[in-house]
Amino acid sequence: MATPDKTRPDAAAIEPGPDRRRRFVWVSLAVFVVLAVLHTWPLASAPGTLSRNDNLDTVLHEWTLAWLAHQIVRDPLHLFDANIFYPDRLTLAYSDHLFIPGIVVAPLIWAGVSPVLAYNLLLMAGFASTGWVMSLVIHRWTSSRMAGLISGSLVAFNSFTLTRFPQIQDQHVEFLPLALWALDRLMRVPSVRHALSLSGWFVLQALTSGYWLLFTTVAMVAGAAARPREWMVRTRRSFVPYAALAGVVAGVAMLPFLVPYWTVSREQGLTRSLEEVSLYSAHITNYLATGGRLHFDAWSHTFYGYGGDSLFPGVLALSLAAVAIGSGVAFRDVRARMAVAFGVAAFALSFGPAFPGYAVLYEVFPLMTGIRGASRFGQLWLVAIAILAGFGWLKLRHAFVRATMPAARKVVLPLGAAILVGVHAEALRAPISYTEYPGIPAAWDELRSTGDSAVLAFFPFYPPESVFLNARYMLYSTRSFKPMLNGYSGFTPQSYRRHVEAMLEFPNRASIDYLREVGVSHIIVEGHLMSDIRLGLIERSPALQLTFTDGDIRIYVLRQ
Repeated sequence: MATPDKTRPDAAAIEPGPDRRRRFVWVSLAVFVVLAVLHTWPLASAPGTLSRNDNLDTVLHEWTLAWLAHQIVRDPLHLFDANIFYPDRLTLAYSDHLFIPGIVVAPLIWAGVSPVLAYNLLLMAGFASTGWVMSLVIHRWTSSRMAGLISGSLVAFNSFTLTRFPQIQDQHVEFLPLALWALDRLMRVPSVRHALSLSGWFVLQALTSGYWLLFTTVAMVAGAAARPREWMVRTRRSFVPYAALAGVVAGVAMLPFLVPYWTVSREQGLTRSLEEVSLYSAHITNYLATGGRLHFDAWSHTFYGYGGDSLFPGVLALSLAAVAIGSGVAFRDVRARMAVAFGVAAFALSFGPAFPGYAVLYEVFPLMTGIRGASRFGQLWLVAIAILAGFGWLKLRHAFVRATMPAARKVVLPLGAAILVGVHAEALRAPISYTEYPGIPAAWDELRSTGDSAVLAFFPFYPPESVFLNARYMLYSTRSFKPMLNGYSGFTPQSYRRHVEAMLEFPNRASIDYLREVGVSHIIVEGHLMSDIRLGLIERSPALQLTFTDGDIRIYVLRQ
């Protein structure tokens, strides 16, 4: 029998044994896999053909995953020199690199799985792994399996994650609980091993997206600040130097990914102004908005209609968090206190420049200048609520177990099960509406035969305000990954605007000369999207030699 943790007055008196912990590991994994299938249904019934490609951010992220799988084995030193927005360099840094999710599905893409199928499998895996890992951490902290299942459910399946299927990075928060767990271990027993563990989990979460680099940093700083006794007291092994070691190791590991973003911000001016951030900051209505059918139909549709991110955690989640705070366990238990600290910080920062301290952090903390959607801090707040809900259930369970009436103790398991079911009932949006993905037309395989030095330009060549329509060209380009003038990302460079201006009268002589000057070798035209007049001019242009057509798609060589 293990000795109870004296710093956790509300923790179970008996720690779960190794056998029970192992059983919970596998049982909880199965539970969260089933829940991921349920909340994304009917995606699992046809993951290769159903998609959310109606939202072009999904297509952008499918391309990103495919690019990572392609480039990581061919030229990893130029991972960020993606094939979009030619002749710009470091174009992967125009949006999230998705490095860790991309590495996870790379073997599937190497095996010939389509980017859409890889994306869908990664989406379901993100839900399942995030909930599962959080459940394991909370189980270790509270010795309560039900607390683990409740917290894991609230982290993985909530009003934010279930309304952001096109943003694959938002479903992958599986390393944050481990980073919090590692931070707790380091603060309890400072050592090199624990410092390296913290840096490792931090880096893995940070490399899921740029947003989570910032959010994880906030969670670590606020969480450590909530436990001043452990880092201020001078002992034989002080926390501070080991925390510094963890920070240095994480910084060095992150450097190859930070430098491209720093370079792009300097060369291209890719920073988000406070005015822009204000447009994508939370309002109090966001914290009342949810897409969960139960609340949406009853009352939340009013607040959902205001737009922006949905951040309502649910009635049961708020109630359990209130139990943790009201009973004092949220402040007595140092783990729960960490959640309170970073939850409050995230809630405040989600309002962007409307929060007085945001502008100061924007000026002194470089990561803040790359963040446009301040409302997304609300996801970190939801993580804090989920953790507190687990501790709230623990307090509630103890109240029933310690009750003098025997009947009260029999209520514990049914009550926990009812709360768990209720949590999912509040969040449930399934069945989700998907569109059918027909696959990439075979004609696009012809891009492979354009030669190793080919540079492509796709037409129609969309104006900057419609740049997102280039996303399908990017998906087509996964057949060959030839560099192209077109592109879509979180940032539209000045070079693209110059291309658009030069293409206004294509295929006149000036546009042809411009294409030659920038190095374009092949022109790809989607005939059904072009006017008959423009198609006629293209067909009669002496500068363009038709090499392939299927009646709609036309591939031309640009004569030099």
